[in-house]
Parts: sequence; C-alpha cells; structure tokens
Amino acid sequence: RVLSAAGRRVRVARAARGRPLCCGRTFLAVGAVDEARAEARRSLAVLAPAARAGAPIIGIEPSCLHTLVDEWPALLPGADSAAVAAAAEPFESFLLRAAPGLPLRGAGDRRVLVHGHCHQKAFGAAGAVAAALERIPGVAASPVESTCCGMAGAFGYQAETFAVSREIAGLDLLPALAAAPAEAEIVADGFSCRSQIADLAGRRARHAAELFAEALA
Repeated sequence: RVLSAAGRRVRVARAARGRPLCCGRTFLAVGAVDEARAEARRSLAVLAPAARAGAPIIGIEPSCLHTLVDEWPALLPGADSAAVAAAAEPFESFLLRAAPGLPLRGAGDRRVLVHGHCHQKAFGAAGAVAAALERIPGVAASPVESTCCGMAGAFGYQAETFAVSREIAGLDLLPALAAAPAEAEIVADGFSCRSQIADLAGRRARHAAELFAEALA
C-alpha cells in the first residue's frame, strides 16, 4: 500500500511452484550452507531478471534483505547475485531516496522509539528508519540506544541459550522500554526483535511500514 501510494507498481516475488521463496538465512544461522545456497539459487532465478531490468528490490525484513546484499554474492558469485545485491534496498531507505512526494497525514504529536535490528546497524541502515518516520507529520522518532535484542534468530528460543538471551535484552533494551512512556510507540523492523520485545517487555512493537500505511492520506 505504501509503495503503491508512492506511485510504484509493486510485484511480490513468488515461486512459480512449490514452496515460497526464501533468502536462506534460517539455514545459514545453523551452518547449513548447502541448503542455504539451494534456497538462494531458487530465489535468485526470480529476482535476477527483475534486477537486470532495473527494478529496485525492496526488503522489509532486515536479516533477509541483507542476506541478498551480503551472503548471496559469496554463496553464488556471479553477475546475477551482483545485480540483485546492487538492486536490494531497505524499505525506509527507498522511501527517503525515491518517494519524496508520499502523501502522508498527521495524527497529533507522536513519540516513536526505534529499535534497530543488528543487520540494520551493521550495514548503516538503522538511521534511515527514524529519518523516514519523521516524514510523518507529528512524529518525533528517536533510536533506542541498545545492543542486540538477544533473540538472534532462534537463539532466544533455545533452552540452552534462553537465559543468555534474556541477559542481553536486559543490558539496554528492556530498561529503555521500561522507562518509556506508555503512550510511546515502538518500531522494530526485525520479526525476532518484535517477538523478543513482546515476550520480555510485554509491549507491542511494529514495523515502520505499518505506521506509514496508517498515515497514508
């Protein structure tokens, strides 16, 4: 809805048959490199023609998006993976760069706290989230100064690492959320981050795209 409102024709990348496309990150997280390469190959067959045709590839899940940018050229070196890596872009960065005229309406003064996903931080993409959100009239967005949320894929769900996961979240993120006003909204683009925040802080975090969709004029 947001990209369409920005004047873009949107096509969701889908497999011609069989399972939905996957970036392979879940396999890489457990060291299953061959399986990750197979997933990347399936997805690359769909995305490479679009990239070569000049279409931007917009990602909303940071770990998936940056797998296309970083891991695919190493797993499947060549012109196709290079083209996709060059065309891949985070949702908020794309809005800042290519959608200056997005029609947005305000809903009063709103404080938004942004928790950056580790991939966003590692690739310098975290700042674009708050910057993009401040294009919504009335929004004052600020980053939560924190380390990893502690979830890290399945790390926070494994019995043997659950306690460590909680400790990591308790370093910065949980205290910051506990100190935040109840009316403050929380944005976290990473699915695992949102899960951790819900489970350990008891607060609902949303993807930035949801706030933009609500603000469409």
